[in-house]
Amino acid sequence: MTRRRTASSLIKLTIAVSTLLIIAAGYAVKAHSQPGRVVESDTHRFTELAEGVWHGVGTGTVHVMSNIMVLVGEFDTLVVDSHVTPAAARSLLDSLSVLTDKPVRYLVNSHYHFDHAHGNQAFPREVEIIGHSFTRQKLSGEAGSVLEEMTFRSFSDGVPTTVANLERQAAAEQDPDRRTQLEARARVQRDYMNAIPEVMPTPPNITLEEKMTLFQVVSRGSREIQLLHLGRAHTGGDVVVYLPQERVVFTGDMMLPFLSYMGDAHVDEWPGTLEALKTLDFEWVLPGHGQPFNDRTVIDNFQAYLADLWSRVASLRERGLTAEMVAEQIDMTDHSDNYPQLRGPGADPRAVRRIYQLLSAR
Repeated sequence: MTRRRTASSLIKLTIAVSTLLIIAAGYAVKAHSQPGRVVESDTHRFTELAEGVWHGVGTGTVHVMSNIMVLVGEFDTLVVDSHVTPAAARSLLDSLSVLTDKPVRYLVNSHYHFDHAHGNQAFPREVEIIGHSFTRQKLSGEAGSVLEEMTFRSFSDGVPTTVANLERQAAAEQDPDRRTQLEARARVQRDYMNAIPEVMPTPPNITLEEKMTLFQVVSRGSREIQLLHLGRAHTGGDVVVYLPQERVVFTGDMMLPFLSYMGDAHVDEWPGTLEALKTLDFEWVLPGHGQPFNDRTVIDNFQAYLADLWSRVASLRERGLTAEMVAEQIDMTDHSDNYPQLRGPGADPRAVRRIYQLLSAR
């Protein structure tokens, strides 16, 4: 049976029983001026941003699709996001041994999307899963199965074709090195394809609305961990994980070093949510995809893109164009200095359809 608890009830319940949640004197850890040491397993590469604060990415041997964050304490471990399938999550759990022997106590979902939360079910039953109430609503099926939604289907339905194409290219390739690379890519995608049917969306059993604060026991005292919903953005329930002492923030897909997917976004509210993000005192942004960055102009650039995309789509809609027509014709190339892929007219049809949906709701 799943359990739903608010932030206040969580704190009351766990102060007495959890080694992760204690009220203790704070300690100061200076974040590195650049990413620190790197530790690898067969499937994951972890980069340390501050003592016990790790940003994890896949090495390519398993299709994980998204990044994760790992917080290692004296007695336990907290993981942020669970990858794209239970198989990918199991590879993550196995890889944690290169960082620590401390058990995972909490898993935090930055949002509900498949590439960040469909590994939830692989975590041991004693691991508490924390997320926004909207994330619980989506993953619990209260509003219908996420496995039937456009986002999951648009990314997943084409995987068998990808596998077939890679296998065909590998069979036709004459260069041995290139053929080996294609065969490896085909194997990874085939394993991913075979792992998808195992997915059973598993919701958080602890929820928050705006803020939850945890304290993790570490060698110097306690690490403050703030789970913040700053507003609607990439989804209706984005949660960032902010470490004020280490000056590190994990943003999921709310803030990436490149354009984020917008098929479920609140595009009109997103710039304001990012403005709230900018009020936090952080040095490093750990994104859900791509590499960590510490240049705040990356946030400014994305805010400008979102504002222009919204206003231009709205203007073209008022002229009577369909969403499909706008997706083909809209010109965002004045943002190409920041996003080089914008080489000509056009935008992701899923983003444009979403903006039309939001405008119609008004």
